Amino acid sequence: MRPSICVIQFPGVNCEYETVRAAEKAGLRCGIFRWNEPSSRLRHFDGYVLPGGFSYEDRVRAGAIAASEDILEVIADESSKGKPVLGICNGAQILVEAGLVPGTRGDEVEVGLAPNKGVGRPGYYSTWIYLRVSCPPERCAVTMALEPGEILPMPIAHAQGRFISQDQTIFESLEAGDQVVFKYCKASGELCEGFPYNPNGSTNMIAAICNPRGNVVAMMPHPERATWLRQIPMDLPGEWSQRRRSGTGKFSILESDGPGAYIFTSMRKYVEECL
Repeated sequence: MRPSICVIQFPGVNCEYETVRAAEKAGLRCGIFRWNEPSSRLRHFDGYVLPGGFSYEDRVRAGAIAASEDILEVIADESSKGKPVLGICNGAQILVEAGLVPGTRGDEVEVGLAPNKGVGRPGYYSTWIYLRVSCPPERCAVTMALEPGEILPMPIAHAQGRFISQDQTIFESLEAGDQVVFKYCKASGELCEGFPYNPNGSTNMIAAICNPRGNVVAMMPHPERATWLRQIPMDLPGEWSQRRRSGTGKFSILESDGPGAYIFTSMRKYVEECL
């Protein structure tokens, strides 16, 4: 039987349906679980995705109100059993606010996702960027289907995506513990602090982090928006856009996997091999 994953819908979330489709393309059984359903039902699933959007209108701080919901207590408990949890954009903000990532000090909130900095203008910013796999692929639930150092084009769309902390040593610990999952980079894979390659000014170019076990991941870019090859812009540099251009007019090629598909394929692989 295919692993079952649920996508958590809070009021204001707006990426739940495309996230379900992306997960199903990867061979997962997937459905939407609403915030006001009995949270005990969550225990029947093999994993969880918190999708993007604006939960509770991002009041107070992005993700802060959703992080206080009882449903997060069940997700935290199930994640302690090794089940995978992926937070995408607003979902990443919720996991950070709940203290589930980086997760090195219990449920203490150790990092924040601050307003974008260095993008030339304040506020919401949407574009395509490049990510580099920055941990051993077998280390994390969302990288198991990827190669070491692999480069992936992917879209971002957020106003508060800059990983920061009052304790700068936390980032040294994350690097040392291979908890930095993805970093922003150039199309060549070269790391660069400056805009536009680091699109929000994130510390150490960090785009995604995981907990010590590697099964809970907070990721700012949107893999569900890069799951099919047809979703990749044709004018980006790199092999993915070249592949997209070569597939013009060829339906089977355009419907093949895009870079974001490997995030969900990795989740399936993790459940099948590690649980």
